[in-house]
Amino acid sequence: MSHVQQLLAERYAHQGADLSVSSHPVLELLLSHRSVRAFLPATLPPDFVPTLVAAAQSAASSSNLQPWSVVAVEDPERKRRLSVLAGNQAHIAQAPLFLVWLADLSRLRRVAALHGVDPQALDTLDLFTIGVVDATLAAQNAVVAAEALGLGTVYIGGIRRDPGAVAVELDLPPEVFPVFGLSVGWPDPDKPSSIKPRLPQSAVLHREAYDVEADVAAVEGYDRRLVAFFQGQGQNHPAWSAQASERIRSPGGDRAKLRPALKALGFGLN
Repeated sequence: MSHVQQLLAERYAHQGADLSVSSHPVLELLLSHRSVRAFLPATLPPDFVPTLVAAAQSAASSSNLQPWSVVAVEDPERKRRLSVLAGNQAHIAQAPLFLVWLADLSRLRRVAALHGVDPQALDTLDLFTIGVVDATLAAQNAVVAAEALGLGTVYIGGIRRDPGAVAVELDLPPEVFPVFGLSVGWPDPDKPSSIKPRLPQSAVLHREAYDVEADVAAVEGYDRRLVAFFQGQGQNHPAWSAQASERIRSPGGDRAKLRPALKALGFGLN
């Protein structure tokens, strides 16, 4: 079995080894992705942050608006405060680098002012969505670059628990929203992480039109395989469908207050 086929077997819980896919070092890197939540205390070389940002800026951008920014946080006390704001996630403080990815419409408003333009489109949901999408594309490019350099990463959605407090901590101007954080560092070899199986392709890949029946059958099989995966990790974990259902049962929690938080940060969202 080739290395790619071995990685496919892990990614699909031994259901993907027979997939016909191309072989390439970049593909192997992508298939090897796993979230890392335990980091060594070693700092990163000074050229790593510019390298990650260069990779991020090489991602696609809608109409080349580039409506995103990123704050690189290395100060231990600021990382600690952000870890509390994100729900007391210790690996934020532990990682040598924490990147906060921002949907940033403020730059476009400043540019419009230079040209005497009233940027009414900035108050639309579409422009906010473009900012979030572009920031996400940029961040994923940075993740791939980080992993190519031997680093580990984990996304931190908890940064949206209190975006107002994060804005104060990072001195964000109006119309700048923290989409998520990203912990970056050298993985701790004593606390390795595994490739987490994903839904089979039959659940996410539809040819020509959406196939609901195939999706339902795929989820049933995935539930069994994911439970077995976590049992192999020594964890008692619910089936994916049960976990996902509980996650969306109610809109409770701080993240459910996102619209008023966005309004407070200066977004129109018309």
